[in-house]
Amino acid sequence: MEIFVDTLQSLALKSGFAGFGTGDGYLNIIMILISFVLFYLAIKKQYEPLLMLPIAFGMLLTNLPFSGLYHPELWNPSTNPYFAPEYVEEGMNVLVTYTKEVSLDYGKVLHEGGLLDMLYLGVKLGIYPPIIFLGIGAMTDFGPLIANPKSFLLGAAAQGGIFFTFLGACLINMTGLGDGFTLKQAASIAIIGGADGPTAIFLTSKLAPELLGSIAVAAYSYMALVPVIQPPIMKLLTTKKERSVKMGQLRQVSKLEKIVFPIAVTVIVALIVPDAASLVGMLMLGNLMKESGVCDRLVKTATNELMNIITIFLGVTVGATAVAQNFLKVETLMIIALGLIAFCVGTACGVLLGKLMYLISGGKINPLIGSAGVSAVPMAARVSQKVGQETNPSNFLLMHAMGPNVAGVIGSAVAAGVLLSVLG
Repeated sequence: MEIFVDTLQSLALKSGFAGFGTGDGYLNIIMILISFVLFYLAIKKQYEPLLMLPIAFGMLLTNLPFSGLYHPELWNPSTNPYFAPEYVEEGMNVLVTYTKEVSLDYGKVLHEGGLLDMLYLGVKLGIYPPIIFLGIGAMTDFGPLIANPKSFLLGAAAQGGIFFTFLGACLINMTGLGDGFTLKQAASIAIIGGADGPTAIFLTSKLAPELLGSIAVAAYSYMALVPVIQPPIMKLLTTKKERSVKMGQLRQVSKLEKIVFPIAVTVIVALIVPDAASLVGMLMLGNLMKESGVCDRLVKTATNELMNIITIFLGVTVGATAVAQNFLKVETLMIIALGLIAFCVGTACGVLLGKLMYLISGGKINPLIGSAGVSAVPMAARVSQKVGQETNPSNFLLMHAMGPNVAGVIGSAVAAGVLLSVLG
């Protein structure tokens, strides 16, 4: 009988319920409740469900005590003993402190890590986001951008939110709120303004992996809220006359142009910003496979099976990084607020440049297409179309807005490459 009781006690102590009774157990409960909220947003409200649902489930898994699926200590330099601490040399009455840089021990991860640690390697090594870009490229038509190269300017202007918010996040250090943000963390937060989830994950995994969960949730939340956030800004910054402008039909783009374009963009971007080569290169490879017309099987794989598999892996592992100790901080609220500011400023920058182009063109360009310069493809372009049609029912801006929209995808990847080359 005593053995039976001891067995029951042992099982109880090793169960997840016992974990909730530890010092930080209540934090895990809060995180699990937050994951339930994300489930609601993904399933009921359909806010980016393809990634929001896996992120929520990864968050749930990682915060269940003793599950052993993800071990943040293997990835955190401050807690991982394999990262050599500082050492001191003393000579000539001068004390000099050095920090010994030791790379992450991937062998330790493979031997001691759980399932989600293994899958997280794809995020840490920068594999998943470029493959997502491969699928996006295979689904994207760059024809509107090629037909109207001025769209590149609108796509570039919409990245202004990234750099504006980067400076804002740096200034928070002067306010005394929370612990402040490092330059790398500020850059990772600012990239939310590009409204490009894979790019945000790619840059954050390189510069500030400890913020990955918070930034991913914020980025995909705002991508889902594009139809809610953008219209008020667009209407505030434009007049009814400007929103009513009907743009002429775009010229027909030849197949040769569509084939040359991805090759040319890859070469130019890789030479100017090498750190953006993986994202832009895979984006353009997918598009080249599509436009060449000779890789139908590869295009189908890239846009369906491969992209779906990587989306599952990416979402679950990013959600797994949202452990209670990293997520439940004042800084998380700041990230959400700054992400919103970045997105709003990016939208405003695109619309304002659109207004300038409206004036220069003599009223031939509708400023609303500038809002599509953020990277939420094709949702941002559809919002431009919707707002324009509300003002003028005969207006059709979708194809014109797709130019800045796909330019924004390239622009956000280039912006990430610039930040990575400067701070990485």
